[in-house]
Formats: sequence, C-alpha cells, structure tokens
Amino acid sequence: MIVFGIDPGLTATGYGVVEKSGSRITPLEWGVIRSGKGELPERLEKLYSHLIETLNRFKPDLVAVESIFLARDPKAALLIGHARGIALLVAVQSGAKVVEYPVNTVKQAVVGKGHAAKEQVRYMVGRLLSMDMDKVAEDASDALAVAVSGCLKNG
Repeated sequence: MIVFGIDPGLTATGYGVVEKSGSRITPLEWGVIRSGKGELPERLEKLYSHLIETLNRFKPDLVAVESIFLARDPKAALLIGHARGIALLVAVQSGAKVVEYPVNTVKQAVVGKGHAAKEQVRYMVGRLLSMDMDKVAEDASDALAVAVSGCLKNG
C-alpha cells in the first residue's frame, strides 16, 4: 500500500510518500513545496501543479491530509484553508481514498500520545522509517507523520 501524506500550508506544503508492506513502512520520497511570493492564484497553481505531478508519479492507494487546526491569526487560517482545498482537490482527482487527520490523531498514531511534542513525533517518524531526520525539513517530517498515520490506521 502506498500512502501519500500532506501537511498543507500556503508558504510551505510538506509531502511524504511511504509504502507499507507487511509491518514494514518504507519512505519513498518527501519534500516541501514552496509557493514563493506573488499573487494568491499563482501560488495556489504552483502548489496544485507540484502535487498533481507527484501524485501521478506514485499513484497512491491512500492520500492522508492533515486537518485544519484553530489558528490564532484568522488571515493565516484562511491561507492554510486555501492550501488544504488544493490538497483535497488533487487527492480526490488522483482516484485514491482520501482521509483527513487532526494533528492530535497523527500524534496519537505515531507516538501514542495525542499531545506529544513536535520533537517526539519527529523522533518517532525517524525510528519507524529508519531515517536520519536531521536531513528532513520540518514540513516534510510532518507530512511523513501524516503518511505513517495513514498506514497505521488503514492497513
């Protein structure tokens, strides 16, 4: 089973692709899509194009997207909402099953505690995927955690 995890954000959207075979979860690719500066429509198109290209390359069975959280800054929440909309759209267009997970669900699946610190989640993702997380950007690490959650909850 191939799972594509997305940690949506307008400035930086993390993605992580993993494959589950038996009890083993193997990382296939991860990265961060940076939308750059400019007008919102162009930034969203960049996010859309990159996600579509990557999803088409991997043809995942499942796309897991991190749910929106309550942000203190309404403008930031709105911009994240735009990025989440793009992520959900491309996920549905890929033909894969689409699931959404709140942050606490991801933390619970990966660490065993819904209120685990970000560092604990990063550490456990590294352990579960046998990766050196020092070389993985934070947004990509978060997306890998979402993908691992998809594996653990769906397969």
